[in-house]
Amino acid sequence: MALTDDGLAGLSPEGLRFAGLLEERAARDPDGIYARFNGVPLTFGRLAAEAAAFAAELAARGIGPGDRVAVMLRNSPATLAVVFGLLRAGIAWVPVNVQQRGDGLAYLLSHAAPKLLIVERNLVETVMDATGDKCPPLMLNGTPEEPAALQAVLSTGQPFDGPLPEPETTGAIMYTSGTTGRPKGVIVSHRMLRLASEAVSRVSVARPGDVFFVWEPLYHIGGAQLLLLPMTHGITLAMVDRFSASRFWSQVIAEGATHIHYLGGILQILLKQPEGPQDRAHKVRIAWGGGCPTEIWQRFQERFGVEIRECYGMTEASSITTFNDSGTVGSVGTPLPWFKVLLLDENGKPVAPGERGEIVVETSLPGALFEGYLDNPEATAKALRNGRLHTGDVGSYDAHGNLRFHGRMTDSVRCRGENVSAWEVEHVAAEHPDVEDCAMIGVQADVGEQDIKLFVKPRPGCRIDEAELSRWLGARLAPYQNPRYIAIVDDFERTASQRIMKHKLSTSRDDCWDRLAAQEA
Repeated sequence: MALTDDGLAGLSPEGLRFAGLLEERAARDPDGIYARFNGVPLTFGRLAAEAAAFAAELAARGIGPGDRVAVMLRNSPATLAVVFGLLRAGIAWVPVNVQQRGDGLAYLLSHAAPKLLIVERNLVETVMDATGDKCPPLMLNGTPEEPAALQAVLSTGQPFDGPLPEPETTGAIMYTSGTTGRPKGVIVSHRMLRLASEAVSRVSVARPGDVFFVWEPLYHIGGAQLLLLPMTHGITLAMVDRFSASRFWSQVIAEGATHIHYLGGILQILLKQPEGPQDRAHKVRIAWGGGCPTEIWQRFQERFGVEIRECYGMTEASSITTFNDSGTVGSVGTPLPWFKVLLLDENGKPVAPGERGEIVVETSLPGALFEGYLDNPEATAKALRNGRLHTGDVGSYDAHGNLRFHGRMTDSVRCRGENVSAWEVEHVAAEHPDVEDCAMIGVQADVGEQDIKLFVKPRPGCRIDEAELSRWLGARLAPYQNPRYIAIVDDFERTASQRIMKHKLSTSRDDCWDRLAAQEA
């Protein structure tokens, strides 16, 4: 059942139940295509049968509603079956980034305390190295050439007839990216996943028959929010292994995709690829997502012939809170019908029109905001206050009521008595023609507060001269914003959503170019 255009008035809890949608569709249209994975079709019938077999196996192992199962798998048809099997059985899915290693992986698995870990065969050693004798029970996923236990389970054909989970059932424990510290486990209900899919349909103006190109890993909300769309809105998912800038448009064209999704620096990376006939040889109408810089908005639309549909949100608020359907460049739009966005100052008072304040989200629909972080009452109390979600993000409203996003409150550096937003510096640096991606952090200053260190990844085939880049930045940034230190890197470690993991960047001042030292030389 789709949500009504006037919000959620009169919508019963049954309208937000989705656990039986796959089975219903499979019974009605078993040969219909749910998704294509690297071009190979996956039918509703096969997906429903494999999901049921997985749910039945868990029940046989004594794992049921209220338990948690961790899933450390790359995107594949088997991964989809695992996720739908967990959701159908009312078991909490704990997605694990396949790039996790060491202490970070050990912490997540210890904190989530899953009854079982489904893991790629080639990642078992990584898991064992991280967890040692505290490793949870494992079920391995092999390859077509080397099948393993998961494939055997999915092929049994065992039915599952357990009760349908209620909308408030925990569907997933999704850990935040952890870019600045220990990740927090967001408790995501079935209702929240259902609302996320409805929000996606509104942001993207989805129509039956549309094809969504899916590069996002399912262990991130950017991928998970798409899982229900084939049942609820009649679209097809065109899934690939991972994001590839060089193959992106050829894959999109081959799949006949009508929609592409962006996060992090994806648009900037695509825009900096060599121009060619593929730029307009596709069927894409809409590029939707979060993080399109104002400076490239129109350039991207004009080069690739697509409409940018920007949105804003957090996993904690059913993924999407606002979206831009007016085309106002630089805006993340207005709230969805079931949300209201306030901008508050440090004292919790509304800021004046046009002023910046913390983005705080209210809802008219109980359960649209998360209930808290798993076993983390301190973080929950900080985020949820008086029934509102305090996001820690900064925004402002323009004269027409459109929200503008100005970055994280905490992602800033105190330099020369001024708060310098990383978001603002990075967006300027990313405009340099030889820069593919960049990230800013604060490092200890010789005297006083902090100095700015900028990490820069050059475009393929380009060489960046630090002194030239510094002069270029100096002409475009305030003096207190101009980085003192510049470090050239081959690549960045990234989260599942392609955001740079800033907490892993070096805070040393001896491994980079120093503007002040160069001036004194």
